[in-house]
Amino acid sequence: MIDPLSDVFSLLEIESARCTRFEVGGQWAFRFPAKPALKFVAVLRGACSIVLPGESPFSLVAGDTFLLANAPAYVIANDLDREPEDGIAFFDWEHSNIARHGGGETALIGGSFVIGGGNARLLLDALPPFIHIPASDRGAALLSTTLATLDDELEAGQMGSTLMTRRMGDILLVQALRAYVGREGAAETGWIGALTNPQIGAAISLIHNSPGHRWTVEALATRIGMSRSAFAQRFKELVGVAPLDYVTRWRMHRAREALRREDVSVAGLAAALGYSSESAFGNAFKRVFGRAPKRYWSDAKVG
Repeated sequence: MIDPLSDVFSLLEIESARCTRFEVGGQWAFRFPAKPALKFVAVLRGACSIVLPGESPFSLVAGDTFLLANAPAYVIANDLDREPEDGIAFFDWEHSNIARHGGGETALIGGSFVIGGGNARLLLDALPPFIHIPASDRGAALLSTTLATLDDELEAGQMGSTLMTRRMGDILLVQALRAYVGREGAAETGWIGALTNPQIGAAISLIHNSPGHRWTVEALATRIGMSRSAFAQRFKELVGVAPLDYVTRWRMHRAREALRREDVSVAGLAAALGYSSESAFGNAFKRVFGRAPKRYWSDAKVG
C-alpha cells in the first residue's frame, strides 16, 4: 500500500536547502528576508522571540521549533527594542554552515525546503503561515533527537555530511508535520490531518493506491464501512473538498507530473486514470489547471 503523504511528497520535489546554525550572545535582533519555501527553525539553547509581519511577538524557548510556510520576512530577537541587523550577512556561505555573533548563549538551527515540480501548493495550501511546536509537546522529543544529530553533522563536517543534512531535513519535516497534526488535531489540519483518521485516512489511501479506479462515493464508503452520507460529510469536513473532487484533483496532479515526460500520450494517460475518453480527461485537467494537458508544460515554459 502506498502511504498517501509519501505519495504526495513524491510529486513535490522537495529540495532540502543547506541547514545552518546561528549562535549569538548579548542583546540582539536580526531580520531575515522572505523566502518562497517552507522554513524550519529550532531553538537549541537560550530564549528569544519571533516577530512576523502584522503579528505580536511570539516567545520561544529552548526545545521549541517553528515552521514558516511560504516564509515571510521575520525578525528573531532577545531585545525587541533594538533595530534589527541583517541576519544573512553574518554567514560565510562559501565556507561554513555556522554563524557566530557576540557569544553563544542562544543557539538556533534552521533550514528550508524549496518545493519544485509545480505542485508546491499541495503542501503549502494545507499549512498555516506559522506552526509552533513547543518543547512541552509530545512530538518535540523526536524533533529534538533529530535536531541533535543534525547539529552534530553541522559541527563535524565529516564525509557525506551534506547528504546527511539534506536527508535528515526531510525526516525533520515529516516529524514536524506529525507533531503539528498531533497538537492541532485532525479536524484543524486539512488533508494532512485527515490521514490520521482511521476511516477517512483509509479512503485517501484507496484513492492514492488506485487513482485509475472509477470511484464513486458509495464505493469508497462501502470499502471503509461507513454510510454514503456520513462518509461524504466527514470527508469534506476533514479534507475540505468532496470525495470525488479529491479524486479528480489527485488524478490531475499525477497527470501533470506524468506529462513532463515526452513519451507519455494523453490518450494512454486518460485511460490509466479512469477516463472513458481523452476529451473527458482533457476537460477535467483544464478545470483544475486552466490549460489543456497537451499545452500545459509548453505554455509553462513560455510563461
